[in-house]
Amino acid sequence: MLWTIAVILIILWALGLVSSYTMGGFIHVILVIAIIVVVVGLIQRRGQ
Repeated sequence: MLWTIAVILIILWALGLVSSYTMGGFIHVILVIAIIVVVVGLIQRRGQ
């Protein structure tokens, strides 16, 4: 489930970069959240 959320956030970030309509820093916040989700998923997987 974390991977799905991360992929969706990365896709939204990429769409925000290529579109002419950008929401400023919010696009980069989405990328940071996606990276955090991936890192948390990796940490949880190693802990099991």
